Amino acid sequence: MYVTRDRALTAPADDSAAVLAELRDRTEIIDALYRFGLGQDLKDEELFASAFAADAELDFRPAAAKWGAEPPLMSGRDTIVTTILGMFAGRVDTTHQVTNPRITVDGDTARLTALVEAQHLLVADRARYALLKNPYDVDLVRDGDRWVVRRLVIDNTWFVGEPTAIFG
Repeated sequence: MYVTRDRALTAPADDSAAVLAELRDRTEIIDALYRFGLGQDLKDEELFASAFAADAELDFRPAAAKWGAEPPLMSGRDTIVTTILGMFAGRVDTTHQVTNPRITVDGDTARLTALVEAQHLLVADRARYALLKNPYDVDLVRDGDRWVVRRLVIDNTWFVGEPTAIFG
């Protein structure tokens, strides 16, 4: 499920072209997750949508199960974007911090593991919030010279606050 290799790069150290290509891929791979987080935080539909493949899936069920919620699997970029941004529009402000990215690349597919701390604050009542620490398991595909998320599974390690006030 998670990327647990004992090193980051797989390109031979003496092949600078291969190392450079792998570093570019890795930068673009993590950027897909940065676009996911910042797109939500800025409520920027175009930036948020740019993180996903057209046929993407987002599975928030493992995280939500920690507080007893049962959301549906979200399928398709348009559904993901309208569901998440629509659920928060005018109601919830977010900040996302992405750490500990681990990546494996296999041709035009990749896997990314990361920790994401996500703060959610109700606009109308800043005392009501949910702070989540979530491991992400992400499958990505190459999209031209960038990478996009094909499948994103969000689990939860811990939370404080009231997730039910944020997510329903």
